[in-house]
Amino acid sequence: MTDLAASMAAAADLVAAGDPDRFAATMATPAELRRRLWPLYAVNLEIARAPWASAEPLVAEMRLQWWVDALSELAEEGRAPDHILGPALAVGPPLAEALLTVAEARRRDCWPEGFADTAEVWDYLAATSGQVYRAAAVALGAAPAELDLLAEFGTAAGLAAWLTAVPGMTRRGRPALPPDAAADLAADGGDRLDRARAGLRRASHAARLAALPGWQARAILMRARKTPHRVFDGTLGGSEFSRRFSLLVAAFRL
Repeated sequence: MTDLAASMAAAADLVAAGDPDRFAATMATPAELRRRLWPLYAVNLEIARAPWASAEPLVAEMRLQWWVDALSELAEEGRAPDHILGPALAVGPPLAEALLTVAEARRRDCWPEGFADTAEVWDYLAATSGQVYRAAAVALGAAPAELDLLAEFGTAAGLAAWLTAVPGMTRRGRPALPPDAAADLAADGGDRLDRARAGLRRASHAARLAALPGWQARAILMRARKTPHRVFDGTLGGSEFSRRFSLLVAAFRL
């Protein structure tokens, strides 16, 4: 197996183990397009994990800084990171700038301070999830005029993922938001998501493919709005059957 093949396989394996929903959505993408997405999703996962690698904020930020430096070198000099994912990241579509934005935004995950208000939450989600969806659209060949739409969709879909992660963040001493903020935030997220979904109905097939990992977002945000205690109970997710069936429906509608 060549270095590139091994790197691409490692990227897919990382996503399968660490982000099963995104893995399932990518597997529903045409086979010839998946290799454009695996490096993006795998490096995004590694960046997201870095701030949680240590309970000591300075140590966690050092782990994250490695990715900041590696991605800066890739963006500025074309040098692949010295990492199993490096070869796959270097040969695909240009992802370094988007992933750098994600890594810089993730610095706040290294520290225990929560968000001051919902505006900060939205800024964080735009710089993390919104950037990943936008980069996926670029990788899949969406039109430049569609990229902001994917970023808006990704920001709202990112809220759904973030709300499902609230119990885990709380257990680790990172309180995410006050209990009385969940319903209003979810309602706002649902409105943003619906506006983006309306735009996607008129978008290219590539743009709709890039949005596929957010197939559960609307259902999750509706649950969080109607029964916000589920955010803190860790019960926002649906059944495995509903997860699989809803993905089939979403993929069929593409």
